[in-house]
Amino acid sequence: MLVTYTAPTAVYIHIPFCTNKCHYCDFNSYVLKGQPVMEYLDALEREMELTVRNNPPIKVETIFVGGGTPTVLLPDQMERFLRMVHTYFPADSAEVEFSMEANPGTTDEDKLAVMKEGGVNRISFGVQSFNNDLLAAIGRIHNTDDVHRSIANAKKLGFDNLSIDLMFGLPKQTVDIMQATLDEALSLDLQHYSIYSLKVEENTLFHTLFNKNQLPLPSEDEEVDMYELIMKRLEAAGYKQYEISNFAKPGRESRHNSMYWRNRSYYGLGAGAHGYMNGQRHVNVKGIQPYIDAAKVGLPIMEQFEVTRQEAMEDFMMVGLRLLEGIRNADFIEQFGITIESQFGETLNGWLRKQLLEQTPDGYRLSKHGILLGNEVFASFLA
Repeated sequence: MLVTYTAPTAVYIHIPFCTNKCHYCDFNSYVLKGQPVMEYLDALEREMELTVRNNPPIKVETIFVGGGTPTVLLPDQMERFLRMVHTYFPADSAEVEFSMEANPGTTDEDKLAVMKEGGVNRISFGVQSFNNDLLAAIGRIHNTDDVHRSIANAKKLGFDNLSIDLMFGLPKQTVDIMQATLDEALSLDLQHYSIYSLKVEENTLFHTLFNKNQLPLPSEDEEVDMYELIMKRLEAAGYKQYEISNFAKPGRESRHNSMYWRNRSYYGLGAGAHGYMNGQRHVNVKGIQPYIDAAKVGLPIMEQFEVTRQEAMEDFMMVGLRLLEGIRNADFIEQFGITIESQFGETLNGWLRKQLLEQTPDGYRLSKHGILLGNEVFASFLA
């Protein structure tokens, strides 16, 4: 039986430049100094043109610009970039969610004004902590004053959909430090908070230190305490936890990220970007110059592979169960033509018995206890 695919309505665009490389970061990003930024934008425009020629967008609902740090672009570069986006992915400005990641150290009023003028209506600031010693220790170039200044500037210019990223489980971070960070974060009264636990990834400074036993990470129990504190504080402040790491005021959930969690198709453009269209996933060429060179002769795709029906069903479960409202049988039937139970009945029953999953009128979701052990649950759906 075939899988039903819908045309992408979400667009992800990667700007791979950064002011510096953070100690925990394994994203496809490069220090800005000496990089051919305008050539990169030329290559990106060629990729956009070829992509929409092959797969024209029917309707664009969400655009997300990530990195790297997109806000390292100078105002004139930013203006040109945003013009390109609107040329190839035109969207109704009243309806589209147009998000851009930002670093509090690289967002002055001029830059924000260009973003606003260019249609960006949601900003996600990479804050990570409100403890300056911790920020320095993880390699961030901003301090807490920069955060307050950037948020104040954004509000002043009329941005009313703001999010910040925070991290827990950082070296030498304690529950008290997390508590103080949450105090300061919540005092900003933003629409959205993303709060992730540190993962020590390969090819990072933290990985090297970890292997030398020089990374003083909190214990597993302390990390669980931090996560439970986060959930409790955000709920008390009126934020709904709608995904394992994400909290929003009602109606302010990230529509773009929800596309991933619902296993929907999306365009992926830029160096190292991932895309998912017509049942195929692709990964672009990663390096800056190799990407620029590849875009001169065609689509800068490094690898492309078909997602089998089995893989698509597994993906549906793994990403869908990250959402606290869970997965719906109706969506599974619409995509695959069969019920969730007929494919995963045994696995589901196992987690229901252990009370890590619970049944809803529409399908299944993680239980309160299951949220803490989500990764175990997700992995069990892989064949």
